[in-house]
Amino acid sequence: MRVTAVLLVEDDASIAAPLARSLRREGYDVEAAVDGPTGLEAGLTGRFDVAILDIGLPFMDGLEVCRRLRARLPQLQILLLTARSEEVDFVDGLDAGADDYVAKPFRLAELLARVRAAQRRVAPDRHAAAGVRVDAAARRAYRTVAGGAEEELHLSGKEFDLLRVLVREAGTVVTRQKLLAEVWETSWMGSTKTLDQHISWLRQKLDDDAADPRYITTIRGVGFRFTP
Repeated sequence: MRVTAVLLVEDDASIAAPLARSLRREGYDVEAAVDGPTGLEAGLTGRFDVAILDIGLPFMDGLEVCRRLRARLPQLQILLLTARSEEVDFVDGLDAGADDYVAKPFRLAELLARVRAAQRRVAPDRHAAAGVRVDAAARRAYRTVAGGAEEELHLSGKEFDLLRVLVREAGTVVTRQKLLAEVWETSWMGSTKTLDQHISWLRQKLDDDAADPRYITTIRGVGFRFTP
């Protein structure tokens, strides 16, 4: 599966460096720029799925970068960062073509959630692996059974979200941290009993055996891998 590419254009190193590290930990391919013209040049290559732009950039502000990127790349998801709080600035950002904005100071968990939302808007909303098919838009999941027919899986909200992530990332190990962040939108790394319980329920509905898994393999101390 292709990794989501994120362009981060932020001139404040105290914000850019930890944000870039966090995005990379989440599995994104991140390229950083520190001023408007450099960010615009990188963005116009067309290789990015999501652009995070600070409004107060040197040499060319984020609004102008946003306008120019939007004119050339209608599918690019653009998230604006702004230290300004007046409503007119937010309106200006949306009028410039931004899809979303976050006001500084922001909580990292909130910003990462906004990036995941942007990722969902550009990523395919249907995923399949090992005879399991997930339709994220309809929030329905199916399993191929004997004879090639499909049966619908009746899942709770969190079970569906877990399956969606695991099938989307089929063949790779999905860490516990990533599952907690994407499904529960938390970075809490204390007890993960809730995650383990939901994995157990999901296995039951897939008729999967943890000791001899057909679908979900536990990678001890790391996370889970869905059969590709």
